[in-house]
Amino acid sequence: MADVLTISEVSRRSGVASSALRFYEQRGLIASEREGSGHRRYPRAVLRRIAFIVFAQRLGMSLDEISDELAKLPPHHAPSRRDWSRLSSTWEARIDERIAELERLKLGLTECIGCGCLSLDRCKLANPGDHAARLGAGPRYWMG
Repeated sequence: MADVLTISEVSRRSGVASSALRFYEQRGLIASEREGSGHRRYPRAVLRRIAFIVFAQRLGMSLDEISDELAKLPPHHAPSRRDWSRLSSTWEARIDERIAELERLKLGLTECIGCGCLSLDRCKLANPGDHAARLGAGPRYWMG
């Protein structure tokens, strides 16, 4: 196995498009070295950082938040199990919030979400006279 990978090898192995890899690099989330020809070469450990980025995005983290989290990890080698454990220990609450949000979305498929349309029979009972509008703009019941 090679110690360094080309951008196409990283793309193929990570499942992330080359354009996204270049974007991540531009944002400072990953790093490559350049050959004399200017071609990017990535250390194999970048695969774990990319997996982290993809996972964190699925959790709903912004790229700025992801950058802050990655700054806590060793930059030039794969993070250890201890590194990951320390980093991810605060995510359980975020995952629970995401699950609750998805449950509200699921209910919103068939229930009144407080958007003010009052077109569903259920909305006339759950939001008579659009009283949800007093809570603010948008689908208030879904937003919590």
